[in-house]
Amino acid sequence: MYTPHRLKQPMIALPSATALILSGFITTTALGQQPPSTARPPTPVTVVEIKPENTPATFEFTGKTASSRQVEIRARVEGYLDKIAYEEGSLVKNGQLLFQLDPSQFKAALASAKAELAQREALLTNANLTLKRVRPLAKQNALSQQDLDNAIANQLSAQAQVKSAQAQVDQAQLNLGYTTIKSPLNGLSGSSNFREGSLITPGANSLLTTIVQLDPMWVNFGIGENEVLKIQSQEQAGQLKGPGIKKVDIELILADGSIYPQKGRITFVDPVVNADTGTYNIRAEVANPDNALRPGQFMRVRIQGVFRPDAIMVPQRSVMQGPNGKFVFVVGPDDTAQPKPIQAGDWYGDQWIITSGLTSGDRVVIDGAVRLQPGAPVQIQPSTAPAAASPIKP
Repeated sequence: MYTPHRLKQPMIALPSATALILSGFITTTALGQQPPSTARPPTPVTVVEIKPENTPATFEFTGKTASSRQVEIRARVEGYLDKIAYEEGSLVKNGQLLFQLDPSQFKAALASAKAELAQREALLTNANLTLKRVRPLAKQNALSQQDLDNAIANQLSAQAQVKSAQAQVDQAQLNLGYTTIKSPLNGLSGSSNFREGSLITPGANSLLTTIVQLDPMWVNFGIGENEVLKIQSQEQAGQLKGPGIKKVDIELILADGSIYPQKGRITFVDPVVNADTGTYNIRAEVANPDNALRPGQFMRVRIQGVFRPDAIMVPQRSVMQGPNGKFVFVVGPDDTAQPKPIQAGDWYGDQWIITSGLTSGDRVVIDGAVRLQPGAPVQIQPSTAPAAASPIKP
């Protein structure tokens, strides 16, 4: 059976001139459909003009409160505990009765000592009278010198015995007084280690309770060695100024974020670095008239009174991070934005303290910087951000 073959149509090559004409037509048509190019509109931004000012420098550390005076109440004499006269855990006053030991045996000992003293005083009286009689007789040679010497010796011995007996009376009086145990200061009392009827013995097991003074209160905290070296280098470079470590104010921020109303002062700085923590131990003292602070509380300690002279600050949101470090956009005289590398130091509130890269009069972009490219035109808008913290005067 005969099958007809499908004929292939030959390709027709266009003349080169015709191809050029078509190509030009297509290109012209495509270009005609594109909108005319327009210049990029200025980006609206807000800026802040750099004005170096004296700025407070604050440092925060973690601290713990401690009593400024802690006294162990111990028994000085042996006796049975008759009474616990205070409410355990309560605030006690100076001179308030805490414990009462059985005084019976001590009263008896005092009475015995007084009787012995009276007897020795009687012997002294007799010795004085004897010497008074012997002395004129010895002058008249009616008695020997030996008799006079014996009378004098008897008088001196009687005087010594009286003094010894008086000392025994004083000791017995002290022992009787030790049965009444009072608080030596105003403070917070601890629990009693003994109950009524217990036999109290002086020595290692004589601790009855502990009283801690609450006003003033101590706050202990540590500053790392690296932080101290940093502060010292900034002081030497003139970047930090202040009245001295023991004249700065100490502000306490409690665990709930509230600020304690009383300011404190540093009273002790350990000259040796703590080998266990790598910090310098520092102690501050703060008034605690309402007993709001108790020993063992953790809090933040803020050192105030130091300032940075002529510090340059910019809001944190204006600082960006690039491959080569931090930078900000600065608006030039032609109202175009250019990136400027900076070195940022510490924070103050919501602002960076700039250590290098910016000078007085620079206009730093605050809002709108993320939409900028180097050399982009900008349109400065009024800022609606809240005012920055007020500078201080040295």
